[in-house]
Amino acid sequence: MSDIKKVVLAYSGGLDTSIILKWLEQSYGCEVVTFTADIGQGEEVEPARAKAEAMGVKEIYIEDLREEYARDYVFPMFRANTIYEGEYLLGTSIARPLIAKRLVEIANETGADAISHGATGKGNDQVRFELGAYALKPDVKVIAPWREWDLNSREKLMSYAKEHDIPVDFAKAGKKSPYSMDANLLHISYEGGILEDPWAEPEDDMWRWSVAPEAAPDTPTVLELRYERGDIVAIDGETMSPARVMSTLNEVAGANGIGRDDLVENRYVGMKSRGCYETPAGTVMLKAHRALESLTLDREVAHLKDELMPKYASLIYNGYWWSPEREMLQTMIDASQEHVNGLVRLKLYKGNVIVTGRQSDSDSLFDEKIATFEEDAGAYDQKDAEGFIKLNALRLRIAAKRRR
Repeated sequence: MSDIKKVVLAYSGGLDTSIILKWLEQSYGCEVVTFTADIGQGEEVEPARAKAEAMGVKEIYIEDLREEYARDYVFPMFRANTIYEGEYLLGTSIARPLIAKRLVEIANETGADAISHGATGKGNDQVRFELGAYALKPDVKVIAPWREWDLNSREKLMSYAKEHDIPVDFAKAGKKSPYSMDANLLHISYEGGILEDPWAEPEDDMWRWSVAPEAAPDTPTVLELRYERGDIVAIDGETMSPARVMSTLNEVAGANGIGRDDLVENRYVGMKSRGCYETPAGTVMLKAHRALESLTLDREVAHLKDELMPKYASLIYNGYWWSPEREMLQTMIDASQEHVNGLVRLKLYKGNVIVTGRQSDSDSLFDEKIATFEEDAGAYDQKDAEGFIKLNALRLRIAAKRRR
């Protein structure tokens, strides 16, 4: 441990990371640099500065990364229509590569010997943080206190905080939160508490970003989204940055009861985990993007994207954002978005996202003259279908004759 002189800690200012800060100083005899990121969690991050200062931290990084997160991580992921195991929109997973990148960059800037995080030894986040860090800085040292210390209960954590005068709000800390939560611009997740029983229904007051669908307004909300190269650039004619697009959709969709999900997922470390998620913006973005792609993508391109998407989703879920295979897939996905330009009209109503129109003036592959059920003026010769069907039936007919 003597070679560890300075550590960069991913620091929220909460109980766990405040204890980790002190534990690092004690266990490693090192200086700690704190890094706190605002990625749209909806809580003030500046209080973390005061807590770090009170604990004697000299180098404190507080950064607003909302635009970078939305532009460089969430939007590229949604170009692939990414969803894990048919349900999960990867809200926690996609935030970790950015945090890992900044931990490594700050370590380089400050001359730190190691980085540290507060992820437990049971979850996916330890894998995501560390795979990202090793991909960007192969010789980086990683300290994961939850895999080293014996502070494995809330009582032990509180006792340690009291013993070392760690500035924690004990009035709040004394009341056990029923859930473990993680929030950013894309989602808020809930785990633990009664959710550890897969049969238990989530409590109504658990949800923070959305109303219950049955309590949503009786009048639908209509939105018009403009896309350029697969990304939303405007809502109802108003140009917006990626982060503002997401915050706007979170507010509007959440008010209409959209974005709740309750699922059991397969963690990378091998166990199953039950979690509940609120992803209002992501739910709208996925539906709208697929609607525009249905109009502008070649059939085989669209089908190939759908075949590759589960692999792409697994790479993100398992922490391989910085891998060469994910970057290769991203190049292909981004190339497919050249013609994904146009408008999508949606109706948001009591938990539902309903596509009511899609339009692309210059990039649409929909030909009304060919698709019509009315007179097509020779645009399509229906007699051609006979040969097409017979050729495709050839192997079936041969097999049928053999069976006879």
